[in-house]
Amino acid sequence: MYAISVAADMAAMQVQNLRVYERRGLIEPDRTAGGSRLYSAADVDRLVRIGELLAEGLNLAGIGRVLRLEAEVARLQEDNRRLRRARRT
Repeated sequence: MYAISVAADMAAMQVQNLRVYERRGLIEPDRTAGGSRLYSAADVDRLVRIGELLAEGLNLAGIGRVLRLEAEVARLQEDNRRLRRARRT
């Protein structure tokens, strides 16, 4: 788990951007008992993806839509893998 400043450095972003992305629902870091944000490696990967989409010209609403669609595709692919395994048995 990484503090916000470390996660921002790892994703090559400004700390304030991470706060904006959280307010917009693009990222949901864990919190310490004291309320400090803690970012996982998966969160940092998501931040990097957000940066890529920003560089492609998407706005934050568009990025949110792309991230939701990518998550749905991943879920459907996993469902298909499970079905194929179940059919083999």
